[in-house]
Amino acid sequence: MVNKNNSDWKIIIIWILFVLSLIIAFWYIFGNSPTFEQAILVFGLTVLFTLTVKVVQIGTELKSLTKSFINLVNDLKEGKLKK
Repeated sequence: MVNKNNSDWKIIIIWILFVLSLIIAFWYIFGNSPTFEQAILVFGLTVLFTLTVKVVQIGTELKSLTKSFINLVNDLKEGKLKK
């Protein structure tokens, strides 16, 4: 499983980026703001970082699952050899 303390800072960064993208979006809507490209860039960075965190978590879980299956196969092979 993923270490909860290790993922806490990632969740905090995701929320900060999400709030920042909302602030810039509202700032763009109400005028006197950064350009449309800058607003999209902040939103894109938020989505990209979120997806990266999710992919890393899935990769970690997949490694754990792979190790479990390898151990299961080894146990089954040992059981067949003992018979």
